[in-house]
Amino acid sequence: MMGWIALGLGLVLVIEGLVFALAPSRLDELVEMMASISRDQRRVIGLAAVALGVMLVWLGRALGV
Repeated sequence: MMGWIALGLGLVLVIEGLVFALAPSRLDELVEMMASISRDQRRVIGLAAVALGVMLVWLGRALGV
């Protein structure tokens, strides 16, 4: 179990690091865009991302990963 958590966190850090390293100006644009979205819309986006993540984890486990 702990190995899966470490793997997941490592993959998140790799992806986040790539965004910061390869497209810092796009990140600035994204932050500006997110600031223009209402708090409720950001909450819905966050909940949708969590739901998608849970579904992907479930799918991966169902496929035997």
